[in-house]
Amino acid sequence: MDASTQRKLRWRIVLGEGTEDLLGGLSEGQWADRDEALAYLYDREYGAGRNVRGAKPRGSLDPSTLTVPDWINAVHELFPQKVIERIEKDALERYGLEEMVTNPALLQRAQPSQTLLRAVLRTKHLMNPQVLALARDLVRKVVQQILEKLAVQIRSPFLGTRHRQRSYLKVAKNFDVRTTLRRNLRHWDRESNRLLLRDPVFHSRIRRHVDRWQIQIVVDQSGSMVDSVIHSAVTAAIFFGIPAIKTRLVLFDTNIVDVTDYCTDPVETLMKVQLGGGTDIGGALAYAESKVENPRRTIIVLITDFFEGGPVAHLFATTKRLTESGVTLLGLCALDASATPNYCRDTAGRMAALGAHVGAMTPGELAEFVAEKVR
Repeated sequence: MDASTQRKLRWRIVLGEGTEDLLGGLSEGQWADRDEALAYLYDREYGAGRNVRGAKPRGSLDPSTLTVPDWINAVHELFPQKVIERIEKDALERYGLEEMVTNPALLQRAQPSQTLLRAVLRTKHLMNPQVLALARDLVRKVVQQILEKLAVQIRSPFLGTRHRQRSYLKVAKNFDVRTTLRRNLRHWDRESNRLLLRDPVFHSRIRRHVDRWQIQIVVDQSGSMVDSVIHSAVTAAIFFGIPAIKTRLVLFDTNIVDVTDYCTDPVETLMKVQLGGGTDIGGALAYAESKVENPRRTIIVLITDFFEGGPVAHLFATTKRLTESGVTLLGLCALDASATPNYCRDTAGRMAALGAHVGAMTPGELAEFVAEKVR
């Protein structure tokens, strides 16, 4: 798309309906979505039933067809940070759309969902303490839903094989009923119609675990990575409970926040997330490098869109040092089971050429990869 076309599209969504003859219409796609998101808020300037210069009303832009959480998510996905800040400010101060941050009834009535969770994470910095407390409860309910869904997928590859061995500790929990019956059939007493158990069998059940490895999950917390941040927090909490794994969780934009101390509680982790800002992938990898204890028993899972805001030379140099030291570096462009990969292919490709594994995985696939590696 050339610069002239982009200018026309920008003016079209700024001026709104009624300018189609001069600037052209909007086909379906991102520009139409931006127009819809802006209209949801700024059409309030004209009151209900807006009809500009005889333009046909668009049912899809009627405020009643959108919910506040849907609108918040759309704004954060379609606009840059400075524009988001201005839209949120106008929503609160100019149009009094305070329900998104000040109306406890909105959160009390809301059904826990990942859509609402994303909206909470994006606006929690605007909430008053009362609403923030309600939001935390909602986050906990949604996190619990995700935990129940992912726990089995992630833990299963690490359960190992159960091995049976003869036990001389004759206690009830070790009693092997099936084997005992089979081995004592020859002692059947026809006169009394009873089976005499002369040789009871006891087996202990031993679960063999792999040796302890270190896994560091390093997550880009820019606005576009909200789904990955949510699933990473839950995934890290599950990993944290696996004896074979020593887990570290790090969030980053241009700053680095090590939330390992809160790893067992993904709710606390998510409430500390600050979505938005720049991206310094190289700096985050360098921090992870400083925490490596045994390179050949370390997996660093970098979750990002690979759009580097810092010096790319620093990122590539750190990648090379890590892979040459024996660290397994796994770069994921998404960690959501339904996410569509959206990432800088050039940066990802160059990291792959330096020895990193790059791709897209669901949490279950990530667990299988880690389990296979540590075995």
